[in-house]
Amino acid sequence: MSDAHLHSVPSAFFPSFDVLSPRQQTAPFVFSSPHSGRLYPPEFLAISRLDPKTLRRSEDCFVDKLFEPVAEMGAPLISARFPRAYLDLNREPYEIDPELVEDVPAHANTQSVRVAGGLGTVARIVADGEDIYPNRLSIESVLSRIEQLYFPFHAELSRLIAQTCETFGYAVLIDCHSMPSAAMAPGGALRPDIVIGDRFGASSDPRLTLLVRDEFQRRGFKVQLNRPYAGGYITEHHGRPAHGTHAIQLEINRGLYINEMTFQPNKGYVALTAALREIAQHLFAEVPGLLDFRAAAE
Repeated sequence: MSDAHLHSVPSAFFPSFDVLSPRQQTAPFVFSSPHSGRLYPPEFLAISRLDPKTLRRSEDCFVDKLFEPVAEMGAPLISARFPRAYLDLNREPYEIDPELVEDVPAHANTQSVRVAGGLGTVARIVADGEDIYPNRLSIESVLSRIEQLYFPFHAELSRLIAQTCETFGYAVLIDCHSMPSAAMAPGGALRPDIVIGDRFGASSDPRLTLLVRDEFQRRGFKVQLNRPYAGGYITEHHGRPAHGTHAIQLEINRGLYINEMTFQPNKGYVALTAALREIAQHLFAEVPGLLDFRAAAE
């Protein structure tokens, strides 16, 4: 395998995202699923020391499928096609790990907590701590991933949000994720069913956050706010309540809908999908009448 081939992005990753668009957008919402990509082409496996099943531990398995119905209901859904283990869209573009990448450029953020944990824009480890690669990566290969996959996804997400703001005067981004049913540490405590993150009130009007919380609690879900997940780069970057854009990160306990060992849907999958559809319907109906979410400057 030539060096040029090692630096190239697998053709299976193009286009880098899918967008499910409603026939007509009738709700001021945009949904994103940046970690549900499940393509593991030979080119990626050839440079990894892990098999696809182990790599999938970082994947938000089937989250895009869980939220697929929102497109029929009037809101767009964007989802990545490539896996999180290859490139993490919920990071700054250049959170680059000097333990993984050779010749890190000066403009890279090498000091973030996420980089220190091995989970930068190109992760060094999978979710349970195993190294993904046997060797360090060239900066050329990492920049190729960022230029060809990261920036197109974020450009399209920004376009969807801007289009929603233009149509409705404001936009609500729901960034959709899943989490392991228990903390990774030995004997780790069980997680709640749902974690709602709004950067401790910085990325969304608190009334909107509480409305989302109440809709889940009303259906019997155990919900926590901002702990252990307050929202990542996508929530932080797009959540600008004063400018009419509100962003909430939604984490769903994987134990609710899949077998975490086999990555197959369990008996709760259908019920969760139905609950999410019902919650979306209520939010689409209630949010426009809750308060004026338009930019304060208008």
